[in-house]
Amino acid sequence: MAGYQEGWGKEMDAKEHISTYDSFIAASKWGTAAVVVVLVLMAVFLI
Repeated sequence: MAGYQEGWGKEMDAKEHISTYDSFIAASKWGTAAVVVVLVLMAVFLI
């Protein structure tokens, strides 16, 4: 990375942006897994 990504301004904190993006992706994965677990448990115990 040459200090900033193409299309990003020099004032943009690229490391912080990438860290936030990685956290968002991780939260999305865990959230999806949690929903799947809840749905499976509902299918097992409610049907």
